[in-house]
Amino acid sequence: MVTPGDTLARSGLYRKIADAEFLSTPESAIAASYSADDSEQARNCGLCDLTPVIRTGWRGKTAAEHLQSLGYPVPENPNQALTKDSGETLVRLSRTEFWVLGSLQDMGTAVTEAARQPSPGSDCYPLFCQDSHAWLMLSGDHCAGVMAKLCGVDMRAQSFPPGSVAQTSVARINAIVVHHQVAGTDVFSLLFDAGYHAYLWDVLQDAMAEFSGAPVGVRAFGI
Repeated sequence: MVTPGDTLARSGLYRKIADAEFLSTPESAIAASYSADDSEQARNCGLCDLTPVIRTGWRGKTAAEHLQSLGYPVPENPNQALTKDSGETLVRLSRTEFWVLGSLQDMGTAVTEAARQPSPGSDCYPLFCQDSHAWLMLSGDHCAGVMAKLCGVDMRAQSFPPGSVAQTSVARINAIVVHHQVAGTDVFSLLFDAGYHAYLWDVLQDAMAEFSGAPVGVRAFGI
């Protein structure tokens, strides 16, 4: 059985989620399941720590062209996201800054391979968001209700449809919120300073309590 203590890198939550069953990832271990009811929980109101999944980014005037050459769909405008059939999600944060979130199907292995490809000679620089930012994912019918307690942005579906991105404050910390789908389930991915990993995990669980929310593992999404 894999445990976070056996791996090279650990999630900042590894003590808080020690009761989960874990799967190995290329660099760490990720919570696979908490109970047999994880799938149902994820459809209602679930919280999943995806920090061990590989992600990366690029910035510069030629970053969009570079990403297109790697086979990624590039959103037309900032604060938009597009997801490939293979599960990777490309997030456009500005005219020149892009993040790529790895797929749960391979835990980000394809993103690692993309990051190894040579960048254009100028105006395209890598971003190391794998190290700087934690990644939590809300799922289920009550995502907008949970976020309404913590954030001033209206994240109901009519105002914040899939493909929307908000760079905002969540529970008084800066965060990127991405509305996308994983295995056909609407989710909100939250990316934020890794130093607040445990703090935001606790805050989100408190906000979810009204909706009978609970942590879930990646097996809830067909992994």
